[in-house]
Amino acid sequence: MAKHLRLGKKAEYLATDFLRKRGYFIRDKNYRSGQAEVDIVAQKSHRLYFIEIKSKRSMRYGEPEEQIGKGKIRRYHQAAESFQLEEKWHGEIQFDSISITFFPQAVKIEHFEDAFS
Repeated sequence: MAKHLRLGKKAEYLATDFLRKRGYFIRDKNYRSGQAEVDIVAQKSHRLYFIEIKSKRSMRYGEPEEQIGKGKIRRYHQAAESFQLEEKWHGEIQFDSISITFFPQAVKIEHFEDAFS
């Protein structure tokens, strides 16, 4: 497996663990709808969270969360709409981002709530 794919899988695992420890129930991972993919769909209380995970090996080229463009946000909204229709969800939703930076001696995890709407 390519290095960047291993990094992505590790970031997904860390993000999932991070969310579970904070009381989120993981409803789906890598949810696909057309060309859109949501990394994690989680639920806490009566709200669904559509979460984008961004990871990097260094701070070079900016923060991981800065890599979420307008096209990605549009596709996230489309995927969220599809998920809600499939699951017949009528509650609240929120779009979050989790940024994971891998340093040689540590990992930095940041959760950005309501990151894009």
